[in-house]
Amino acid sequence: MSEFEEKVINLLETINTKLDKLLNSGGSSGSSVISRASKTEQGSVKPSAVVEKQEEEEKLKEKPPIEGRRVCPSCGGTDFNEVEDKSHVLHQQGGLKIYAKKTICKKCGYEFPS
Repeated sequence: MSEFEEKVINLLETINTKLDKLLNSGGSSGSSVISRASKTEQGSVKPSAVVEKQEEEEKLKEKPPIEGRRVCPSCGGTDFNEVEDKSHVLHQQGGLKIYAKKTICKKCGYEFPS
């Protein structure tokens, strides 16, 4: 084997032992295990950990739904359009039809009746 292949094998073995330690320690230490695992031996943070942190911050920035307000079951959005549901006639009198309404989420397009 070449020197490069030996280095790769050694690195893979150290990764396996570290993963075994993490799995054996369980979830008792929680996020501290994750934060320690996300750092390399030189002390720098992995890019994937930075991206995960940014995604968590973005989720926290989103407004939580206000109690009593309609929430989309698909995406959790609270912005909707109400349109007439032409397939469902509620009442007809003298040629004038009154239709049911359906709500469409502006974020994902999910439709549900009002």
